Amino acid sequence: MSRRLNRVEEACKEELSEILQREIKDPRVGFVTITEVKLSADLRHARVYVSILGTEDECRESLSGLDSARGYLRSCLGRHLRLKYLPEIEFVHEHVAEEALRLEELMKMVQDEAGEDELGAE
Repeated sequence: MSRRLNRVEEACKEELSEILQREIKDPRVGFVTITEVKLSADLRHARVYVSILGTEDECRESLSGLDSARGYLRSCLGRHLRLKYLPEIEFVHEHVAEEALRLEELMKMVQDEAGEDELGAE
């Protein structure tokens, strides 16, 4: 992968994060974190990976809000980055946060069980 593509992906991630934090006022968009941006080689398509905290319904609402703000986000991206073509944005929900919380719960359960075993052995 080219260094330019990496730099543009990182710039898109930073700009979209800033825009989401400061300018998007849609109440449907909850706690959304942009985890990664992947651009096609021709820079015309951007797959934006987002992590959303909340229930399944809240996640769906947030994705719906992001989809409706897609055109605005794209135009803001065009004002902040000087690119020949503005990429079409596609949002992809990553379940990283939920998986991390689930893994943490499992590890705590194993740790608690190990502690009970030690107490029972005494």
